[in-house]
Amino acid sequence: MDLSKLKPAAGATKRRKRIGRGQGSGHGGTATKGHKGQKSRSGASIPVWFEGGQMPIQRRLPKGGFKNRSRVAYDPVNLARLATLVEEGRLAEGAAVTPETLRGLGIGGKHGRYKILGDGELTKKLDVSAHAFSKSAREKIEAAGGTVTVVE
Repeated sequence: MDLSKLKPAAGATKRRKRIGRGQGSGHGGTATKGHKGQKSRSGASIPVWFEGGQMPIQRRLPKGGFKNRSRVAYDPVNLARLATLVEEGRLAEGAAVTPETLRGLGIGGKHGRYKILGDGELTKKLDVSAHAFSKSAREKIEAAGGTVTVVE
């Protein structure tokens, strides 16, 4: 096989459309642009969002939602996650779990404030300090023999 003799399959390639080369090109007269109108003129480039002078959709639709600027956002941490960390040996049983500890373990960190949620079961004793606790999380931690401290 000679690589210099390779050619594309028949019908796989098309000739380039040469526009604006006169009548003999097969694209004479209007140069495939049709008759009149904005798109047939030279230099015509219409932005994708342009709606022909109609009020654009981004101005017709109302601005959405309300952002409460004084909202306090928390990074959620489930009890199941804490239990997994104890089982993996990344947290010792009876250890003090603080926001700094959680940040060091690579948990949350987007908002810098942690809320402990009660999803999952906690069998080991942990002393947990966080910015907020759900009622069920507080009950489960205390039932396992741990303590709950709210950090300000």
